[in-house]
Amino acid sequence: MTTDGERPRWVFWVALAVAAILIFGVAPALLSEFRLNLLAKFFCYGIVATGIGLAWGRGGMLTLGQGVYFGVGAYAMAMYLKLADARERGGPDALPDFMQIAGMRSLPGYWEPFASPVFALAVILLLPPLLAFGFGYLVFNRKVKGAYFAILSQALAAAAAIFLVSRPELGGSNGLNRFTGFFGFALSDPANRQMLYFITGGALIGVVLLVRQFMQSRFGELLVAVRDQEERVRFLGYDPALVKSLAYAVAAFAAGIAGALFVPIVGIISPSAIGIAPSIAFLIGVAIGGRATLLGPVLGAIGVAWAQTTFSEAYPSQWTYLQGVLFIVVVGFLPGGLASLFVIRRRRRSAESGRATPATTGSAHTPEETS
Repeated sequence: MTTDGERPRWVFWVALAVAAILIFGVAPALLSEFRLNLLAKFFCYGIVATGIGLAWGRGGMLTLGQGVYFGVGAYAMAMYLKLADARERGGPDALPDFMQIAGMRSLPGYWEPFASPVFALAVILLLPPLLAFGFGYLVFNRKVKGAYFAILSQALAAAAAIFLVSRPELGGSNGLNRFTGFFGFALSDPANRQMLYFITGGALIGVVLLVRQFMQSRFGELLVAVRDQEERVRFLGYDPALVKSLAYAVAAFAAGIAGALFVPIVGIISPSAIGIAPSIAFLIGVAIGGRATLLGPVLGAIGVAWAQTTFSEAYPSQWTYLQGVLFIVVVGFLPGGLASLFVIRRRRRSAESGRATPATTGSAHTPEETS
């Protein structure tokens, strides 16, 4: 049972089952190896967008620096893969190839723990949300919000990209690339690349379920209350900075996972992939899809990435303008994104059924009334 205008819960589970069939059954059967790998990269963008949907759509935090947490997960994975490749090729004391080319004679101290897959996975899963929670609480506790928070998060992304460019032991502006293995599996093997696609698809579904749990819990209601009436929530005894920081940390957790999966799929991570421009690109997909919904950011991010690849191949010089026009049209005429079209349609049908009900009951009279 649901109230008027609400979607029954089974609709979500049916949509999730259809998505699973498409991801794990239809796409591998129909797409070529290149297109399947491309779709896996789009899934990484969808994972980031899901977290942004929680922080921005439900929490009102315009996150322009998700590239930082994407980069933390990506570089942690890349460092582990480079060490694993070097030690498989040249023994336990071998240096990664780019360090040998640069003339480095020893491994930097902070690289050494990343030889352990357990340590690398711990960094991927824990460091992005911890950094986000610490940064978020310091900012939100001082009641910084709106455009000021957006500028701060954007500055954080710019600072991270500049820092990485200046670090030759992290590849500098070229980044880290040319990975040959993934936890003992050869990336040159098509079967292993398909396995990586399945892992990414499963991670996307898992993050969507996690964010849905947050949205439908009491925490999700509190997050919306903080977004709409922060001072009233504080008056009721809650700490808005803590609530917003937790949502921001969940978004960073999703970005870190996406970055870690992005590295073996694409084969490279560089400062240009985590700076201001990629962070804004993440946001564009969320805005076009519909930031206040659960699946809107995912579909928007994947759709924008697919359109960019498709149209840039046919119209390489015009795609940037087309993307800008699409963003302006959606934000100007559909502030809730393309997903709001379904919400408007559902509300209109609910209103029409509400008008029809009184008319039906008013036309039915009892014998006493007619007499």
